[in-house]
Amino acid sequence: RARLSDVLALWQGLGYNRRARYLHEAAKVLATEGFSGQKLPGVGPYTRGAVEAFAFNKPGIFIETNIRTVFLHRFHSSVLQNTRISDTQLLPLVAEALKKSGMPPREFYYSVMDYGAHLKKKGVRLNHRSKEYARQSKFEGSARQLRGALVRALIKKPATLSALTKDLARRRGEVDRELIRLQREGLLALIRGRYHIAE
Repeated sequence: RARLSDVLALWQGLGYNRRARYLHEAAKVLATEGFSGQKLPGVGPYTRGAVEAFAFNKPGIFIETNIRTVFLHRFHSSVLQNTRISDTQLLPLVAEALKKSGMPPREFYYSVMDYGAHLKKKGVRLNHRSKEYARQSKFEGSARQLRGALVRALIKKPATLSALTKDLARRRGEVDRELIRLQREGLLALIRGRYHIAE
């Protein structure tokens, strides 16, 4: 029953705002229809596997950045000189390690993720060897930063393109472009010349 603006306000600092929208939409589906195996918005293989493991302690198989680091380090560091490994190649190794560990899935994944974080603190950086790896652009001054600022501003109150451009001290063209993208993603609505959080 929550409004999207309330969900987005609570979500600030947790990453991409579209994920909050997916969470909100999935909650609506579950509240009205229950779960009968249907596809939920924003839920792909990673989320499905993580929910199975962490919420239900079932052997869902998934990879995230720390898990990827562990398996690249443990199984492929000696052959990675000129090779990029895909998550598809790593998933069977994760499944086999989970099975061999004899650990409850939740504990297995906590352990592997902690180990991956430990490796990174020690300077082991292998995710660039993954085919799925994409270097993220600088945040300061980026479109990502602008999109977050737009959502935060519009959570407080609706505003026009001109007001947002002035308040955020950004070029009108880039503000307009990101507003259009946020509308396409279902996060914003334009009503009588003013942008609002979509409801």
